[in-house]
Amino acid sequence: MDQIMGNIDLLIQFPIVNLKIILDGVMIGALFALAAYGLALVWGVMNVKNLAQGDFVIGGGYVSWWSYHNVPYFHPLLGVPVAFIVMWALGWLTYKLVISRVIERDLFTSLLATFGLAIMYAQLMNLMFGSDTQSLVLDVTGLGLENNYYFADGLIDLPAAKVIGVVLAAILATGVILFMKRSRMGQAIRATAQDARAARVLGIDTEKVYAFTFSLNSAICGAAGAIIVMVWVIQPFYGITYSIRAFVIVTAAGLGNLPGVIAAGLGIGAAEQYGSHIFGIGYQQAIAVILLLMVLIYRLVQQRRNRQVMQ
Repeated sequence: MDQIMGNIDLLIQFPIVNLKIILDGVMIGALFALAAYGLALVWGVMNVKNLAQGDFVIGGGYVSWWSYHNVPYFHPLLGVPVAFIVMWALGWLTYKLVISRVIERDLFTSLLATFGLAIMYAQLMNLMFGSDTQSLVLDVTGLGLENNYYFADGLIDLPAAKVIGVVLAAILATGVILFMKRSRMGQAIRATAQDARAARVLGIDTEKVYAFTFSLNSAICGAAGAIIVMVWVIQPFYGITYSIRAFVIVTAAGLGNLPGVIAAGLGIGAAEQYGSHIFGIGYQQAIAVILLLMVLIYRLVQQRRNRQVMQ
């Protein structure tokens, strides 16, 4: 308890520490939001709650990590488009073999199917890459940049890898938003999300839309994983942590609410950083679980109030 109070007192006496925590939270929260946006797409269009979401993120990280160690002259930044393409193919295959069979089924069936996928992918990554944590060191000195930037007389350090990660996440998110708004497939996806039956009547191939949506979600997660491996670490069984965070964000923001997804992603990132500072790094994952429970309780209370108003 004394340690916790000491950590809180540090935040009060040195406000600059709060800025450091918030910056770290924004950086990691941007990647949480990226993965959560993919989940929101699948959830909103196909009504499938994908419990393997985090495993797609970790899979993208391993694609980049493996390519760096096995492909000559491979730069870590190239891992982002490579992971996007590879995980797109994996997402399409997963849809054809599994997801397409559970779209019309009940909620329990889809949860069970995606939970099985999460276990299978985690075990496959464990067999292929081992159980040790892995990461990539992004050296940007060759690009004319410094690897670390310091502010406030050195009290705040800003790694270039994290800044580049946020920029890449923003570029990818912007590209997906423009695609959804301006392309014919994006319009078809939005129409299918609103009413799949009416979309079929209008001539939209909803089966193609479903396959494209799930593949796009997998690709987005893969790109996020390729960024994460440059900033933090990956491990075959870390997927569940990203799945929980994605569910917290989407549940809090609601389906189709992109600004809400971004805000919730940044918020959970900051909350985790504050939690790890106050209670210790070992409690960082617990913060995400607690937030999920709080969001679910809030949503349940909100639904009950709406039912009372309807009556």
